[in-house]
Amino acid sequence: MESIDVLMLCPMISYLEQELQSRYNVLKLWTAQEKSQFIKDHSATIRAIVGDGGHGADAEMIEALPRLEILSSNSVGVDKIDLEKCREKGIRVTYTPDVLTDEVADLAIGLILAVLRRLCESDRYVRSGKWKKGDFKLTTKFTGKTVGIIGLGRIGMAIAKRAEAFNCPICYYSRTEKPDTKYKYYPSVLELASNCQILVVACSLTAETRHIVNREVMNALGPKGVLINIGRGPHVDEPELVSALVEGRLGGAGLDVYEHEPEVPEELFGLENVVLLPHVGTATVETRKAMADLVVGNLEAHFSNKPLLTPLV
Repeated sequence: MESIDVLMLCPMISYLEQELQSRYNVLKLWTAQEKSQFIKDHSATIRAIVGDGGHGADAEMIEALPRLEILSSNSVGVDKIDLEKCREKGIRVTYTPDVLTDEVADLAIGLILAVLRRLCESDRYVRSGKWKKGDFKLTTKFTGKTVGIIGLGRIGMAIAKRAEAFNCPICYYSRTEKPDTKYKYYPSVLELASNCQILVVACSLTAETRHIVNREVMNALGPKGVLINIGRGPHVDEPELVSALVEGRLGGAGLDVYEHEPEVPEELFGLENVVLLPHVGTATVETRKAMADLVVGNLEAHFSNKPLLTPLV
């Protein structure tokens, strides 16, 4: 049987690397000093690419690989992949939906609680010994607050269901109104922000959703409002977010993603009303293993001429 060359774009969990290496000839792009030359040297044999939410294939890379057949992404976000070029070339694209939905939704609720109840600040208060000098300040409750969700897909719906358990009214914005939901729909993000206290970004990143949360939206959310982003960093106009928080025009923020990862605006570091996470929405042992199994399963299905498990293109 012919050995199949798989280009792996970035380091991932060892389980996935081992599963791939047991089946394919894995070429690790991040180990190459000259990445473009590395791709050129192996262009005649690479038949598959494995990437993640931060590492995909643009048109130039796709054009450079004439034998490329499939791109299996270890992520639900595929904004780093030129999907149109893949369609044009007949290249299949798979991703990892569903298996990460609960994990990301759990984290969104955790961020809401951490921001409103100042959990990180409270932890530091105890560790520093300040509790001996007096009780911690009063914070803000989560139960009963209106939660607005941008994007009511798998993850958005899972967040909504969890927030319902806190007796939170739910409203949302998406490209079209969802016919089978009881949640209130707003036809614009600005209207959504004007009518909720917690705004959660849970949509896909596209040209239309880039900076969907801008200065106007933040002002509408207001000095008591909280922004939670578990989508993609570029959903939010980051300089405007920094100024809104510093100036007090926005009440707080819980962020798992940033516009230029791993760079994070240093102005946010000193703000106690902001909780910062290092893009760990799917980062649990259980979920990463399930994602890895899907990545490998899709490759196996493709090279065995069987239906793909989670096809996108």
